[in-house]
Amino acid sequence: MAVPYLQRIRHPESSTQTSVVGASLLLWGLGLWLRTPAHVAGTLGLRCLALALLAGWALRRRSLTPWIFWSMLAGVEYGLDLPHAALASRVFSDIFLRLIKCIVAPLIFGTLVTGIAGHTQAGQNSSVGRLGWKSLVYFEVLTTAALAIGLVAINLSRAGVGVALQQSGSGASSLAPASAEMGSWQAFLLRVFPDNIAKAVADGQILEVAVFALLFALALRNVPLARRLPMLALVESLTETMFAFTNLVMYFAPIGVGAALAYTVASAGMGVMAHLARLLATLYAALFTFGLLAMLPAALIARVPVRGFLRAVAEPATIAFATSTSEAALPRAMEAMEAFGVPRYVTSFVIPAGYSFNLAGSALYLALASVFVAQAAGVHMSLREQVSMLLVLMLTSKGVAGVPRAVLVVLLATAGAFHLPEAPIFLILGIDALMDMGRTVVNVTGNCLAAAVIARWEGVFRTEAPAPEVAELA
Repeated sequence: MAVPYLQRIRHPESSTQTSVVGASLLLWGLGLWLRTPAHVAGTLGLRCLALALLAGWALRRRSLTPWIFWSMLAGVEYGLDLPHAALASRVFSDIFLRLIKCIVAPLIFGTLVTGIAGHTQAGQNSSVGRLGWKSLVYFEVLTTAALAIGLVAINLSRAGVGVALQQSGSGASSLAPASAEMGSWQAFLLRVFPDNIAKAVADGQILEVAVFALLFALALRNVPLARRLPMLALVESLTETMFAFTNLVMYFAPIGVGAALAYTVASAGMGVMAHLARLLATLYAALFTFGLLAMLPAALIARVPVRGFLRAVAEPATIAFATSTSEAALPRAMEAMEAFGVPRYVTSFVIPAGYSFNLAGSALYLALASVFVAQAAGVHMSLREQVSMLLVLMLTSKGVAGVPRAVLVVLLATAGAFHLPEAPIFLILGIDALMDMGRTVVNVTGNCLAAAVIARWEGVFRTEAPAPEVAELA
């Protein structure tokens, strides 16, 4: 019998560490709540003690997430206690932003090309070709539903309205030309197609880069296999390198996040934390709604046993939630779906392909976060502009499920394409680790469900016994 993931990774000191985190947060919150001019020294001491305890906890964990969480609280503290100095710390968040922006174009290009051309090499096989188009239809329907639910959720909650961030040079003033260009559908359609790919990369026109990558991948499919493989290997190497580049840049994330929140709290006050809490609640409510209104009907229509599926996907989803990384759950997800009754040839195609095309959780988050950015900047986006943004996200959201916080790259690209300010994105990054857990669970669960639905669509669900090494996982 397989040992549950959490039991395999549990350490004796885990409960102690959890108690330390809880006590630290309680101390910090108490110090913040009691903060008055008459008790400044005492409450400051409580908060500093809490930050010291959290730093000790972070040192014991080999992960970047605790340090991002710690830097978020430290940045808030810095902005509260030294507001004039905190205003000057924005340069560190701008450095982080520059590093992220230089990743955008090559990462979008690489993920789209490998996602389209890399999964179609076996296209000569009719069964694989049939699996391919059925999977793409299912993926796009579910992704579109996720994007729509994200847009509706953030427009209902209006979590970003009232943040009142100070605008930089790339703020609302730059939105006017974009709105004018969006006024004509002919002008918008013309801007989709690049006339100079180097210029598109230099200008940050990520939609043009995405369209170029799409056409490049389709052309690569038509190249003879002997010529195709070297180019595909080069692009795959580029993609892997850019993911490694992203991970490297993320080591600077605690400094960038802390500086951004320090600047924000110093300039806008503590009210911004309430908006972030509302955004987090909006995301989880939207993810639950997506599961109820999109994933459950898909399972019922395909006649997938819902209770059995939930039991089968429980462990991969737990891994995804604990690690915030879809790739960590991939092997266990494939084993669980094969034990559930999905043939191996279906799982080995559909689930890996889903990591490029079926990122429903990430797509929902991106739609929600993009509108939050506009709301926080005081920028009104019409329904037409939001639908246009939805179409852009359907392209740019492909292929980034495997790396934590890689969606930040796509969010920055989308903000740049619609001339939205970048400052609110750093607010989101402060709670991104908490948001990443939920969207990764939906990504993994959605890919597992896709394998079961496609197997039922093909008429091969539970028609053959699973391999002996995975049979005991059923």
